Order: sequence, then C-alpha cells, then structure tokens
Amino acid sequence: MSKPLILVVNDDGITAPGIAALVDAMKAIGEVVVVAPDKPQSGMGHAITLNNPLRLREVHVFEGIVSYECSGTPVDCVKLAVGKVLHRKPDLCVSGINHGSNSSINIIYSGTMSAAMEASLENIPSIGFSLLDYTMEADFTAAANYARGIAQQVLEHGIPKSTLLNVNIPRLPLEEIKGIRIARQAVAKWEEEYVERLDPFNRKYYWLTGKFVNYDHGEDTDEWALANGYVSIVPVQHDLTANYAISFINENWKF
Repeated sequence: MSKPLILVVNDDGITAPGIAALVDAMKAIGEVVVVAPDKPQSGMGHAITLNNPLRLREVHVFEGIVSYECSGTPVDCVKLAVGKVLHRKPDLCVSGINHGSNSSINIIYSGTMSAAMEASLENIPSIGFSLLDYTMEADFTAAANYARGIAQQVLEHGIPKSTLLNVNIPRLPLEEIKGIRIARQAVAKWEEEYVERLDPFNRKYYWLTGKFVNYDHGEDTDEWALANGYVSIVPVQHDLTANYAISFINENWKF
C-alpha cells in the first residue's frame, strides 16, 4: 500500500524552524506535501483573502519534499492545497509546529489552528501542534517526537467526524515530559491594553500589549496539563452552537 498523504501547513511561514521539525517528523510516516505562507501570519485566525490576488510558488525548502509558498493566510494555504496542489484528498493535515502556545482562548486567534480547522471542514483528519516557546532558537525535539506519535494514532484509529485536535507541548526536554493528557479548553482570556505612542511626524500609533489570565483551576484543563509537565490534547469541534442556551432562551424570552 502507498504511504498516507500528509499535508503540512503553518502560520509562522515556510522558513520557520517549527515547520521544518514537523516535516521531518511526518516524512517518517507518510508522503509529505507542504503549502505554507511566504511570511509570518500569526494571529490571522480564520481569515481568507478576498480582494487581492493569491500567489502560489513551488520552492525547494525541504530536501525531497514537494513544497509551495503562498502569499495568503494559513487558511488560504489549505484551500489552495486542496483545490490546486494535491492530486487527491490527504489522509491527514498537520499544522505547526507553532512557536508559542495555542492553548485555551488562544485557539480563537490562532492561524495554526484555523488552518487545521479548514482542513477538518473538508473532512480531512487534522491536528494543530504548538510548542510553548516563542523563540526562533526553540528546541523542537520533544514536540516533533510527540507530533509523530499522535499523527500515527490518528492515521491508525481516526478521530470523530467534525472534530480536530489542538495539541500543545510544554517547553521541556523530552525526558522531563510526563506524558499526554486529554483535556478541555481552560476558561481564560487576554487582558489587553493598547500603548499609545508618537511617530517621528508626531502622529499617534498603537502597540497591543497584554497578559494572559487563567480563571480556570480545574485539573482537567489544557492549562493545568501544560503547567504540570504534560502534553495537552483538546478535541475541538466545528459547531459553535451553545446548546445549553437554547433551552434558556426558549424558557425565558417572550416572542
């Protein structure tokens, strides 16, 4: 039998160290094709390009791997991969390895997870991987090891329809990671502030700053798992319906 076809995408750009580590991990278990942004696209969420032309160019970044760089967003990369690059639907889409956390509320903003979500919308089993290290010098050894193992589990056993996996790896050496926890998304938010400054022409501009605040102290959350040395896996669904609110509205509102 032929090897499984694995689409690799990210939001940090095709030259980021994290995607190189993910490609190395995936080529051991499948045929890899890369379609990734030509520049960093962090925080783009599920944005797509509507009013500008998209460029797609074959590049030779990874030895022996078919690779394309795209001028658009991470979601654009998946759409073009499925529609224009791949000869068949991939058996798996993996996104990352992101430089920095995508746990808890970060998933809302994440280009990494939105790329995986877009693939999942196409009924492609999908996983987003993130390492809790924002530096370009990050050691991806442990993250790549877990990415390969988790990807193998998905290829062998699958995941439920209309779901994908959000995987975060703590910033620890491989031998210090305690294992894997299947978790829920912690209740948290960013407390943000825009710092106002003046440019050399005395015009105002703003820099977004803030701090991450975790309100959830449950031991079944991704934040708890990561803080305690575990890799967290949160199954994520497409359906954003707040089902518990339907009965509340039906019972309390008057139409």
